[in-house]
Amino acid sequence: MSKPQRLRLLAPLTLMFPSLLIGTHAAAQSTWPSGPIRLVVPFPPGGSSDILGRLIADQIGKTLGANFFVENKPGGTTQIGTEAVASSPADGNTWLLAAATSFTQLPNLRKLSYSLDSFESAGGIADYIGVMAVRKTLPIKNMKEFVAYAKANPGKLSFGSAGEASAGHVFGLTLARDTGINVLHVPYKGSAAAVNGLLTEEIDFIIDGAVSPMVKADKVQPLCVFYSQRHPDLPAVPTLKESGFEITQSKSPGWGLLAPKGTPKAIVSQMSNALRKALETKSVQDALARANTIAAWMPPEEYGKALLNDQKMYAELLPTIGIRGN
Repeated sequence: MSKPQRLRLLAPLTLMFPSLLIGTHAAAQSTWPSGPIRLVVPFPPGGSSDILGRLIADQIGKTLGANFFVENKPGGTTQIGTEAVASSPADGNTWLLAAATSFTQLPNLRKLSYSLDSFESAGGIADYIGVMAVRKTLPIKNMKEFVAYAKANPGKLSFGSAGEASAGHVFGLTLARDTGINVLHVPYKGSAAAVNGLLTEEIDFIIDGAVSPMVKADKVQPLCVFYSQRHPDLPAVPTLKESGFEITQSKSPGWGLLAPKGTPKAIVSQMSNALRKALETKSVQDALARANTIAAWMPPEEYGKALLNDQKMYAELLPTIGIRGN
């Protein structure tokens, strides 16, 4: 057989094999999900993030016909759980309930082994609603009275938070900076402990969604919510802006859904569609509201840009309110 004849015979085979490889890869992806899917929540059980993660896992599991299970990996202000997912196999079977602070605040406070480039994004999930409330015995009923009282009593009002660099801590210090008041921060080991500190009057005020049940029980005095709209479960409580004040706040959703870098695009797209559908479900939206969160779907590319913009914003904000890295 001549060389030209051999080449003519090989040409169809050369064209055939890439098609076979592509077909095999697509077939592998089409079988996903074929087993249990792990959702890592970088927070302890029982809090708003854990409730959110379990709710989303249950809803997406039904949509995909998959067995989702939640694994809590708290520690390091979400760093431990986030790093665990970043180093997991990129097979579509491990996902992260990503806290925005893992990519917006933490990179400005310490050196990390991960970045946003370590992940594939399925999109933004929900926003956190901070509720500001004061102890009942404080002679304050609204934000204007609060600021006036604080200015008349510099350094005498204290506020509690879930810990250093937590949302409540940043909210409180930013409010102090932007209104010109002087308040004392008292860090607690979690939101529940901070709320208890308010009830026992160890502190004077708090900015944390976890205080919502105490507001509904009329055990504390609500002043406002730190969000662009009112809390669905507390419709009578005005927003900070409605109260006549504005402070620097993040623009990205408080939580998103991420997978390790290299997870097949077809799988990420399938997960993204399932997530969007879940967040459009009224029962899911109502359940999120009860966990002090608002469904806030954001497409993957837009979500990534929002996180990077907030990272730059916090790089400027944190030093000005006294929060500095190691």
